[in-house]
Amino acid sequence: MNGIRRILARFPLHLAVIVICLIWLTPTVGLLVSSFRHKDAVFATGWWTVFRIPMDFAQFRLDNYIQVLTAQGMGRAFLNSLTIAIPSTIIPITIAAFAGYAFAWMEFPGRQVLFVIVVGLLVVPLQMTLIPLLRLYNRVGLAGTFLGIWLAHTGYGLPFAVYLLRNFFGGLPKDLFEAAYLDGASPLTAFTRLALPLSVPSLASLGIFQFLWVWNDLLVALIYLGGTEKVAPLTLKLSAMVQSLGQDWHLLTAAAFVSMAVPMLVFFTLQRYFVRGILAGSVKG
Repeated sequence: MNGIRRILARFPLHLAVIVICLIWLTPTVGLLVSSFRHKDAVFATGWWTVFRIPMDFAQFRLDNYIQVLTAQGMGRAFLNSLTIAIPSTIIPITIAAFAGYAFAWMEFPGRQVLFVIVVGLLVVPLQMTLIPLLRLYNRVGLAGTFLGIWLAHTGYGLPFAVYLLRNFFGGLPKDLFEAAYLDGASPLTAFTRLALPLSVPSLASLGIFQFLWVWNDLLVALIYLGGTEKVAPLTLKLSAMVQSLGQDWHLLTAAAFVSMAVPMLVFFTLQRYFVRGILAGSVKG
């Protein structure tokens, strides 16, 4: 009886959560359905009409995806986005892991001052660095290259990454590292054998943040890559398609879902680490 009362008491909350989820999912479902529909069907009826009984499966085709990935060049842009996003996620996380551990557990002159400077960089607007950095890139030949965009995303992502990982490493038990040092472990051994295995949730949550930011970035790619077709990511290609496909907007649904597929896969794969890692790195200081 008490169990039934608890279920009834929570029913309004559960109903509200379900309604909110449906509202959030509706645009994505509509985008997915439209991306598989034939051009004539898209222009003739709304996407919700496909759920009428009996369903007309003849209107569902892969033509939109085939045209987007071949004729529209989204396939190359997809590979370019992967080429940009993967190193731009791995490089800053790797550097931030070493820096976060050093700030948390190693004694060296100016440690606190350097950490305050790193944290202070969080409030510097990204837009202030675009023109000076682009001028430097033009001088050294990094504009329009993958290396240049990797370095840019690394620099922009490092302050938050160092702050998060420093707080996480600082929250680990001190006795654990003292015991390792007594057993003859070096700082590098303690870092690789103790700190890194214990920081998987924080590294995974940071990886989600950095990957999604880089994958969905348009401004940084537009400035440092300059719209070059050879290295243009999905965001630049999709932006160009929005301007050029005025009458063929049904192709944009397939293109948009191609750009959404990888972030959704990454998030749902690593979501169990997401909340745990963020909380662990945000309440310790």
